Amino acid sequence: MGGREPPLSRRTTQPFHSGSVLASAQSPGIFGKLIHMLRTWCACLVGFAALALIPVDLVHAQTPPAAGAPTAAVREIRFDGLKTLSESQAAALSGLQIGQQAGRDDLQAAANTLLQSGLFSAVKFNFQTHSDGILLTFHVEEAERLPAYFDNFPWFADSELNDAIRAKLSFYNGTLPGAGGVVDQAADAVAAFLVTHGLQAAVEHQVLANPTAEGSVQEFHIEGGSLQIASLQFSDAALNSSKLVQQHLAEIVGKPYSRMAIDIFLTEQVRPIFLRQGRLRVKLGPPEVRLAQNPNQKLPEKIPVYVPVDPGDIYHWKGVEWKGNSILSSITLTGDLSLIVGEPIDGMNLEAGWERVRERYAHLGYLDAKVEPDMAFDNQAHALSCSVRIEEGSPYHFGVLNITGLSPSAERRLRDAWTISQGAVFDKLIYEQFLSALQTQPSKVFRDLPLHYDHVGHWLQTDAAKSTVDVLLDFQ
Repeated sequence: MGGREPPLSRRTTQPFHSGSVLASAQSPGIFGKLIHMLRTWCACLVGFAALALIPVDLVHAQTPPAAGAPTAAVREIRFDGLKTLSESQAAALSGLQIGQQAGRDDLQAAANTLLQSGLFSAVKFNFQTHSDGILLTFHVEEAERLPAYFDNFPWFADSELNDAIRAKLSFYNGTLPGAGGVVDQAADAVAAFLVTHGLQAAVEHQVLANPTAEGSVQEFHIEGGSLQIASLQFSDAALNSSKLVQQHLAEIVGKPYSRMAIDIFLTEQVRPIFLRQGRLRVKLGPPEVRLAQNPNQKLPEKIPVYVPVDPGDIYHWKGVEWKGNSILSSITLTGDLSLIVGEPIDGMNLEAGWERVRERYAHLGYLDAKVEPDMAFDNQAHALSCSVRIEEGSPYHFGVLNITGLSPSAERRLRDAWTISQGAVFDKLIYEQFLSALQTQPSKVFRDLPLHYDHVGHWLQTDAAKSTVDVLLDFQ
């Protein structure tokens, strides 16, 4: 976590007030006792009001409230910083209710509850006390949400599982945080839904890379599922007869049923076939389980999987515009894409082209160069143009070479073979060629020195403040 945030500005508050009772100094009797009791009560409330002046950072450890700690009714709960949740939803998550008697420890516990839900990356609060109760404000930052992904639930559509979660978590919109109480509650909701359909299974969750897009997903799966993929068929006849696809089917058929595994197979083995044809917007799936028998009966141990395919149109290259580049010319960068205006776009080549541009910058020491293409699809003309924003950054210079796992004599040979001088501009291409030699032609580096290793761990450790990069090599 980052440094502690500055406290919230203090506010002037109105302490609780009670009606005044007058009594003469000559008549201490019952009126004097009553005045003493009122003064004690007001002092207690004023002390509680003074606490309200202190902005409170979230504390993870929760201590029990002291006996006799002052409380007051919660009059209003406000939130600052909400983006996807409503105030009523967030207030419900806190556990506090309007009219509830609460002290400072209760407010702290509510803040802890919000953070532990996983929906917030930061929670602070401050409050004011008035004659009619507490005005509470939570200052929050919502945590990143990930799409929910259901892996091995072939009996049900995603919509059914999403509805089961929404019945338990009213704010659920198909996304969940990376961790926290609400993710566990979502898993419990799915498990309870399975029970209502006669299935007893433990539902687990984990964050995994999205198999069909950038980013990650919150994946749910049944632990120890026994179903297997019997076959994989496509709505596209050409795919069913494709030798390229057929030779890879063994990677998926006969294996445990997993939508994640199927989606990875479609992304890595099937999608490139269409991208090379210029079908940049091909749609694959989602995979379906199609059975002729009664859907309420138990599934067979081996199940057939059907994948609907929409190939989409073939797109042609319209051109590219570069912005922000000064070190490399637009002509050079355009050449790295290897595309011809008017010709069908090889989507795989286009993806590789962006990487070639990044590598060209890295060849000149610009390791932090950012290449951000903005695709403009012309669906009527079936054409694609791109506007690319370049952030070049600054060049890195070579620092030191750190080596572990070699004998002193082998290390000397390696350092002799290393060609980038300390302080020189770091050329990533030379670095990668050196790594390749270590793996495939070690004699080029160590000459006649007998040496055996199975793996070379390698890392680049950059220091942006000094514009230096160190190379770390670990021989195993």
